[in-house]
Amino acid sequence: MDGRCPSHSFAMPDPILARAPLGQDVSYPDSYDPALLFPIDRAANREKLRIPHPWHGDDIWNAYEMSWLTPKGKPVAGVARFTFPADSPRLVESKSFKLYLNSLNEERFEHSGLVRACLARDLAEAAGAPVEVEIDTHIGQSTQLCRPMEGIRIDDADIDVSAYRPSAGLLRCQPDAALVSETLMSDLLKSNCPVTGQPDWGSVQVRYTGPQIDRAALLEYIVSLRRHNEFHEHCVEQMYCDIWQACQPESLLVYARYTRRGGLDINPWRSSRPASVSQVRTVRQ
Repeated sequence: MDGRCPSHSFAMPDPILARAPLGQDVSYPDSYDPALLFPIDRAANREKLRIPHPWHGDDIWNAYEMSWLTPKGKPVAGVARFTFPADSPRLVESKSFKLYLNSLNEERFEHSGLVRACLARDLAEAAGAPVEVEIDTHIGQSTQLCRPMEGIRIDDADIDVSAYRPSAGLLRCQPDAALVSETLMSDLLKSNCPVTGQPDWGSVQVRYTGPQIDRAALLEYIVSLRRHNEFHEHCVEQMYCDIWQACQPESLLVYARYTRRGGLDINPWRSSRPASVSQVRTVRQ
């Protein structure tokens, strides 16, 4: 190494994304405007995947910079959780979501229930499916502890890495693998925003029943997403499909918790069966 940082070119692959607010200089809104939401069809990305079956899952967004006004003009602060079903036809681009939430800052509402109804209506229209909205305005009265994602942490595996693009061929099961039910996790997930190329950092959990997966190989595969330019939701779907095709489990759940950007974090999960996931924040969130 000569001390210089290697360059990695970035090109936006989708002309539709060129119209998204992300990566552009935009003025922050001073009044409520649901037209700020920029929906993106899921279908185009899913056409690239070998989706084995209909899946279950959600995209869970947490918003930590929620505020609006009472009828008397007094600010209210809160945190919110938005649950978009995985079978909704569209996802929402993150900067447009942030701008939309900020457009509520000077709006007056009688109570938080009306804020919730407004959000649910606008987001359902953007996503093409009902969106669950929860708002907590008692943020000074409760404490939420952070902890690692559940599962056996595989990050200490001694691996040689040369692939930094998604490489499903790295995945494999143990030789003569026994049938197991286990949960594995890694904090080494990184992908990149497809609009700006900025890094997205996260942790990922793989919960499955099936032939035992080679843990070092799984870690190599997770690391191979390091230069992948795709939205959080699509990265989870690609991991799910690749693991399913390579390891043929009886059941599978893939869940990622990404770090916060612009007051929002995104936490998608996909599962072969109905399931639930922990909502506890990781330390990096």
